[in-house]
Amino acid sequence: MNSEISLQRDLVRRFIFEHHPLRGHWVQLSDAWRELRAHSAYPEAVTMLLGEAVVASVLLAATLKFRGTLTLQLQGNGAVSLLVAQCTHDFRLRAVARHDAAQVATLASQPAAALFRALTGTEGRVTVTVEAEERSLRYQGIVPLSGDSLAQSLEAYFASSEQLPTRVVLAADGAHAAGMLVQKLPQNTDAASEALAGAWDGAASGLDGLGTSALLTADVETLLARAFPDYDLRLFRGAAVRFECRCNSARVAGLLRALGPQEVRDVLREQGAVTVTCEFCQRPYRFDEHAVEALFNPSSPSEGSAAIH
Repeated sequence: MNSEISLQRDLVRRFIFEHHPLRGHWVQLSDAWRELRAHSAYPEAVTMLLGEAVVASVLLAATLKFRGTLTLQLQGNGAVSLLVAQCTHDFRLRAVARHDAAQVATLASQPAAALFRALTGTEGRVTVTVEAEERSLRYQGIVPLSGDSLAQSLEAYFASSEQLPTRVVLAADGAHAAGMLVQKLPQNTDAASEALAGAWDGAASGLDGLGTSALLTADVETLLARAFPDYDLRLFRGAAVRFECRCNSARVAGLLRALGPQEVRDVLREQGAVTVTCEFCQRPYRFDEHAVEALFNPSSPSEGSAAIH
């Protein structure tokens, strides 16, 4: 295996099978995953589903050539009504989940397959939207949630929207989130179809054999050697993945100015401060009296007027 050995976390890497039209991607997150949830307190079950969705968004983005943003959205009638994970072409992440806390609390003893369905519901769907910067192109694919896991739903998405046979494994806990996919690429000839079918079956079986613990903690070289011991692989240099939300103090200040001084000052009088929370990362931006006055009176002293978050 030709590879660059690295112990770095928060990385996505591509690999190919040297003698077969198969390719794959691997991603493992630690710091970026924890930073993404720094201002949120999700129940364990929601954390695991959100982590899988975040990893899935990276894997989806890694399979494409584009400049822009990919959004993976799960929407259904279960305990998690909405989940959104976004990944840019250069692997900047953000994500959010909307859930019914009381309903989630009743699901602790559910087995994995039943838990996924209880979280997402019986009428859920997966929507993948790619908004590319080039000529403002926009692509959207929608498939029903299928199977007993997000991984199985993604496999159905690739089969339906991309016409690419794909196997996916995903895992997440409070510290790490990771995943891997393998795809069979289109061929113009059937001459080696039997050999390709055997290679594909072997690769899919090897991927399915990876345990959650190994997927979350083992390095990519170890995982590839364990999953595909009979194949010659080429592992490419990785790309860093990081958390980055679009919110910042300047944007929040602009929002408050747009509301107007009267409305903002009314909130200040009622609550003692004006707090705006980002809907994605849940980061709070707090404007005290000095900060509010500075918003609408540029000549106000700047000392102590900065937004607190």
